[in-house]
Amino acid sequence: MKKLLILSLILISGSAMAQATYGLKGGLNYGATGEYEDYGQVIGDASTVVDGKEKTGYHLGAFAKLEFLGIFLQPELVYTRLNTDYGQFDYNLDKIDAPVLVGIHVLGPLNIKAGPSFQYILKNELENTNLSISDVENEISVGYQVGLGIELGNLGFDARYEGAFEENNAFGQAATDQKFKIDSRPSQWILSVSYTLN
Repeated sequence: MKKLLILSLILISGSAMAQATYGLKGGLNYGATGEYEDYGQVIGDASTVVDGKEKTGYHLGAFAKLEFLGIFLQPELVYTRLNTDYGQFDYNLDKIDAPVLVGIHVLGPLNIKAGPSFQYILKNELENTNLSISDVENEISVGYQVGLGIELGNLGFDARYEGAFEENNAFGQAATDQKFKIDSRPSQWILSVSYTLN
């Protein structure tokens, strides 16, 4: 009973010491999705593989932050547009990102953070081509984000890298029945500005 009482007091005092904030964020991202593979009529045919070239996209969203003894938990909900150049066409991916980051303050206003990033694909489409593409294999997938940030009053600035753990292909077909697939995994740098509202 005594131990339970002590544990309860620790939890109550910890909750009182924890600081919760929330705000808005937005910015630019620069990166690409995975490989484009043109493999003929059947998977396994001789294929042509093209790496996507990075393009600039953007993101807008909101975040919350719960801080305790220099460590913080920062969940976010962000709309992201990721663009990739495959030479003959562009591939555009719209998604909802939900990273859940754990961070620590390392030097004054500077912090580092990392954690899983859940993504839900809203739309994937090709531009400047007659090729048609299907939906991605998995609408929901998990990647990761890692980066650093600096807080100056209510303003925050973040630089992060986002990657993925496994392929998430979208398949397509040309008018000649030539088949292809695009790996929709993101590989991008994310630059954000945030504003804390409370």
